[in-house]
Amino acid sequence: MTELVVCSGKGGTGKTSVVASMAALARDFVMADCDVDAANLHLVLTPQKQETTPFIAGHIAHIREEDCTGCGECHSLCQFSSIDRIDDEVNGPTFRVDPVACEGCGVCVHFCPVDAIDFPDSQCGEWSFSQTRFGPLVHAELGVGAENSGKLVSLVREQARLAAQRSGADLILIDGPPGIGCPVTAALTGADLTLLVTEPSLSGLHDLQRVLDLADHFGVPPLVCINKFDLSPPLSLQIEESCRERGVPVVGRIPYEPLVNDAQIAGLSLVEFAPDSEAAQSITAVWRQVEHQVAGLAVNGKNDDKH
Repeated sequence: MTELVVCSGKGGTGKTSVVASMAALARDFVMADCDVDAANLHLVLTPQKQETTPFIAGHIAHIREEDCTGCGECHSLCQFSSIDRIDDEVNGPTFRVDPVACEGCGVCVHFCPVDAIDFPDSQCGEWSFSQTRFGPLVHAELGVGAENSGKLVSLVREQARLAAQRSGADLILIDGPPGIGCPVTAALTGADLTLLVTEPSLSGLHDLQRVLDLADHFGVPPLVCINKFDLSPPLSLQIEESCRERGVPVVGRIPYEPLVNDAQIAGLSLVEFAPDSEAAQSITAVWRQVEHQVAGLAVNGKNDDKH
């Protein structure tokens, strides 16, 4: 199977809207929403959850007050200020762990002189397997303030591959996270192709260069699509020239379309809501280009240099 990751160097480029429309155009595939910190593909696809599993990663310290002697060793050693001191005139000081601030490093557990601190596994969120009108979707939601988003992204991709194997799907369409951080690294590592959605702004150009460097580092062939290109034609041309110098194909330019908001309110992709709009037709043309690249990978073999 081929793993296609749709990413963007920054948020707000319209990446998820493009993915939703591609889902309406694609065939024989499994979807994965790997933007676990701010998942929103489900808002357009209205998935019907069939299975939900807790995501367990890391630990959270917990002080057993009945066993704590109030020595304050944990409070003095914590580098994240996650252990609060509560003074009591009668019983003396007690200490409690702030579960939101705790980083799960385990220093307090190791150095507690009376072993009064437990270190249970932490539930950081959950992942789900759902059915949509386009096909299977694996998606997840990270807990508020929770860490390990990269690990959850890897888990979502793994479950998507298993779902594709069960159904015999040839393609995994991944809605990746924005930026170049750990979640993006987890989304791109080992992928076969990436479509980078950018916008005609200086920040869009700058962040596109960074994510292109990341894709190059992991040996993932990139394609570029310029969304809302007509908001600044000069910057769109600058992006195209920059891609040309790097040998990166620009597979399409999508005009700004106010109907995208109406489509999202209706819970539909743009190609469903307004198929005759110029933007919907441009997205269709982009998908045909991407589909051609995916077919080429299937015929000629996948990238042998990817890590």
